[in-house]
Amino acid sequence: MAGGGGGGNSWIYMLVIGGALVGLGMGLHAAHVVSEGAVLGGLLGLGGLLVVFGSCEVMIKAVEGLAARLDMNEFVAGTMAGLASNVPELVMLGFVLAAKPRVGFIVTALTLHVGAATFGIYSALLPRDETGHARLPEPLVKLSTDLFACAGGVFFATGSLMILLNTFEAGNHDGEALGAPDLYFLGFSLLAVEVVAITRLVKRFSGSDASEPSDASDVPTKELPSWGSIGGFAALGT
Repeated sequence: MAGGGGGGNSWIYMLVIGGALVGLGMGLHAAHVVSEGAVLGGLLGLGGLLVVFGSCEVMIKAVEGLAARLDMNEFVAGTMAGLASNVPELVMLGFVLAAKPRVGFIVTALTLHVGAATFGIYSALLPRDETGHARLPEPLVKLSTDLFACAGGVFFATGSLMILLNTFEAGNHDGEALGAPDLYFLGFSLLAVEVVAITRLVKRFSGSDASEPSDASDVPTKELPSWGSIGGFAALGT
């Protein structure tokens, strides 16, 4: 979903401009200057997107600081930052689900497909050795492929089940939908898989051997961020 990070200050501009646009839209609506329509929707939509993107960048900075404090390698730190950057988007997705559950499901499915496509393009563009094989990072081989296979299998099974329920009458929902217990079971199962994957990632691959070796003498020493700044970024991002 989101990505980026680094030492830039673009998140400040996104949060400030996005918040100003949202405030402007709500103020104009409260003052009855504009009614619900293209103008109000554009202000709130653009402002909301900027706030979400800015929050994602702030979460990345928080996790990058935490990774530096815990001496994680770049691959694990980047993976954790990518996961943390999804927190603001999950909040946004919650509002989408409350309004239109079907749109939320479609957005989630598209996110999975985009991630899988990115993974495939990344694998195809990797440099090859003398035998014509590309060297993938060990965590990517042992964890990410399993996660994509699991997520793809769950979505395929869920989609097939929804088609069958729509075709044949079944249960209290007359074949039109899955019940709340069914969705809770699927959601908690997927969350359990993700928790296990993150735990294995940190325990097994957070050392220096999980990434390509680098010459420590060529890497400049950076001042570690304070715990206060890490907590501040995390609070601001959420």
